[in-house]
Amino acid sequence: MKPLAKRCSTVPRSAIRAIVGKSYGMDNVISFGFGQPDFTTPERIIKAGIKSLENGETFYTPNAGCDYLRAAIADEYKERGMDYGVENVIITVGGAEALCLTMLALIDEGDEVILQDPCFANYHGMVLSNGGVPVPVQCTEENEFMMTPEDLQKAITPKTKAVLLNYPSNPTGAVATRENLEEMAKVIVDNDLYVITDEMYKRLIYTEDKFYSIAEFPGMKERTIIVDGFSKAYAMTGWRVGYAVAPEEITSNMIKMNENVVSCVNEAAQRAAYDALTGDQSVVDEMVVKYKNRRDLMVKMINENMGGKMSARTPKGAFYVFANIKKTGLTSEEFCYRLLEEKHVVTVPGTGFGPCGEGFVRFSYATSEENIEEGLNRIADFVASL
Repeated sequence: MKPLAKRCSTVPRSAIRAIVGKSYGMDNVISFGFGQPDFTTPERIIKAGIKSLENGETFYTPNAGCDYLRAAIADEYKERGMDYGVENVIITVGGAEALCLTMLALIDEGDEVILQDPCFANYHGMVLSNGGVPVPVQCTEENEFMMTPEDLQKAITPKTKAVLLNYPSNPTGAVATRENLEEMAKVIVDNDLYVITDEMYKRLIYTEDKFYSIAEFPGMKERTIIVDGFSKAYAMTGWRVGYAVAPEEITSNMIKMNENVVSCVNEAAQRAAYDALTGDQSVVDEMVVKYKNRRDLMVKMINENMGGKMSARTPKGAFYVFANIKKTGLTSEEFCYRLLEEKHVVTVPGTGFGPCGEGFVRFSYATSEENIEEGLNRIADFVASL
């Protein structure tokens, strides 16, 4: 038999899926692994999806998505002073497909894509599977895990095609400042690059800081692809509805590529997403309050109950704590896999998000306060035994 495609061996498996998968079959597991809200999708959103099915909306939808949802997304950006129309929006099967279609539309063999390090585990695989070359740029705890304009400039080569940013960040919870994004935008424009900005967590911010998209800055709209979706803010991970907002030249090609990937998103999910976006937003506000309380509990327990061997900065957004475990004397993988075996607690090694994640462990606080207390008490016992 002839060998399989080379990409099968070069694309890494997600560290999140690897350790969560190892927990299957264990009893009494506390998981801080998946970045998935533990809330059920709000009832009114579910009812919108049910009504769609009851109305017989069970057929193919346009490759670009339904116009009513595309228009609602464009209108949301117009309210923020960003002039987009229906032609600038494509509806996708989750944010992951939006990222993959973006790579298909932008990246040729050998093109370099600059990434934050640490960054979401699947970014490297998405770049590699489309023939690109991921170029990580170190983002340090001391700098609140933000990429600096100076480090970005140093990473740019003649082969650089795009920069992929993610704020609020998975795994660190970092939220970029206006000043940081403005200076990054200048570097990107000066070097004539594209930027892909993953804004999946933009509604999950726990400070008074305003969310800024890099697309808002001068010269950026025509070179920016915004990726977002409904999974995190509306507790709709299983509905698989995401979207991208970009110049029409890019979205039109993403739509063409979509014909060859999944064709379209089912209409019931799009009706539910439309209701989520245009309905009462208090459901999001209520979840944000609960996430903030969970975050504060988790950070407090890590900083106070681990005998000084672990520490955590308070993240400003998303629902992750990126805890420093360097004083335990264990590598990130040793810590996580021993913790799973000995205490049945799932965490994710920082190295699963890039080399600069060594010495850190990601916790998701998208779980109950009871689970957080029980899980961190087990971790305190584990750390004390080292």
